[in-house]
Amino acid sequence: MILRHVALVSETQSISFSELGRVSAALQKQAVRDLGPVWNIQSTVDAFARLEDVPIGTWPIVVEDNINTPGAAGVHEDKDGQPFALVMAESGWSLTASHELIEMLVDPFGRRLTEGQSPKPGQGRVEFLVEPCDPSEATQFAYLINGVTVSDFYTPKYF
Repeated sequence: MILRHVALVSETQSISFSELGRVSAALQKQAVRDLGPVWNIQSTVDAFARLEDVPIGTWPIVVEDNINTPGAAGVHEDKDGQPFALVMAESGWSLTASHELIEMLVDPFGRRLTEGQSPKPGQGRVEFLVEPCDPSEATQFAYLINGVTVSDFYTPKYF
């Protein structure tokens, strides 16, 4: 099993390094305790003070004041074969960071597909993009780890 390394970095003055560390610890616990066993993924999540401090091969989640994606609180993409995520520095940012972490770990390059019956009558079987947090992304489905709000996710049995 491959060990994936993720860095949580803030590029905004509104989030202290102390807060970043608390969220990073909660995301690490979520990745190891909750996500890892059901998705067969191993990962680390560490906080870094600066993007320049993130080791090569570590996937960054960068918290910024503006991610330049209208209507989105966060995105995960890949640039030149290197997965990364951007998260808006706003209330509830830990939920968004958790969402992007999980989806980045499950589908690093954003193109993993699975097939299933279409919810649209008469359409038959279709392919779905594997986005494990999207069906449960509302705050009402979130849960707490060490007092930090994190995203719920569906397990592979649904895919």
